[in-house]
Parts: sequence; structure tokens; C-alpha cells
Amino acid sequence: MAPKVSEEYKKERKKELVEIAKKVFIKKGFVHTSMQDIMDKAGISRGALYSYFDNIEDVFLEVLKYDDQKDIQYFVSSDEGSIWLQLKNWVEEQRLYIERIDQTLLYARAEFFLSSNYANDKDNFPYISERYNRIIEAIEEVLNEGKRKGEFRPQQSTRSIARYLISFIDGLMLDTFQLGDEQTKVKEQLSVLLFTLEILINPKSANEE
Repeated sequence: MAPKVSEEYKKERKKELVEIAKKVFIKKGFVHTSMQDIMDKAGISRGALYSYFDNIEDVFLEVLKYDDQKDIQYFVSSDEGSIWLQLKNWVEEQRLYIERIDQTLLYARAEFFLSSNYANDKDNFPYISERYNRIIEAIEEVLNEGKRKGEFRPQQSTRSIARYLISFIDGLMLDTFQLGDEQTKVKEQLSVLLFTLEILINPKSANEE
């Protein structure tokens, strides 16, 4: 009789496999990554991998979920410190991410959205829509918290500002992947984003406190 495996072990093992799969997707993209590639990298059998994932799209969605958690954590409002500073730190993290875009999942994500079953059957991939809405809601909640605390005096709806932020960042990512940082000038563009964002949310300055 095979020994029982605890739920905690399975959870940790799945996380390890997701981290391994992420490295494969970054290196090979979505289209050219197979379940066999992940098995080889992880050093496990077909049966073991399929006990955690149904197919390559299932693996990729789990990788996306794992990666997305890092972004969402930036928008958990803190009782300490300036929320405006928190937003500026997030923009700085985006700069670091975009400047090393060739080491990220961007290419694999573009392939997944354009070349997988997702492109023809979006209703069966609800996570993509849920993902977008969850990130928007996380940003909106931080903006609303700043408003409640009197730190922000938004000039537009907080949801519209949240959507604007994500659209700007996503567009800059794609442009930089295609053209390179030398052409898109990531640092300069994000400086303009912060300038615009400051006008939109109108944070209280230190000398007003």
C-alpha cells in the first residue's frame, strides 16, 4: 500500500512544480513548452505531473495565479506609512520588472492569449477575467483607503484610475518587449505616469499635515 501523502505536502509540492514550470515557460514560451518539458525539468513521471495538472493550459494558469499574488500583495493597505509612497514603490517595482522583461512571463502570456484555446473559448477560462478584476479591485481599494484617511483627493473615480494604471503598465510592457528599453525609455515614461497619477489622486503633501 502506498503511503498517504498529507495535504500540506501536496500543496508544497504543487508550488514547487509551478515554480519549475514558470522557469520553463520563461525560457521556451507557451507554444513550445510541453508537459514533457516540465516533467524533464522537475524530474518526475507523467502520472505524478498529471496528478496535479490536467494539461499545459492548466499548468500555465497556475503559474499566472502564483505570479499574480506578488502584484496583489503590493495593494494590501497598511495602517502604517504613506499610501502614496506605497503606490510609488509599486511603480518602481514595475520599472525593475519591465527593464528585465526578457526574464519574465510576458512572451508566454502573449502566446497563451493569442495561440491557445483561450483565444477561441474565453468562457472556459474565467480566471483571466477574474484576474483583471481582482487586480483592479485591489488598486481601487488602496486608493479608496487613501481617500478615507484624507491622504488622497481623487480627481477621477478610483476605479477609472485603477484601470488607467493597469492599461498603462501593460502597454509599456508590450512595447518594451517588442522594442527594447532603449527605445521605450521605461524610467522616463514611468516618471510621467507618477506625475499624472499625482494629479489624478491629489495626495496631501507633508506641509499640509
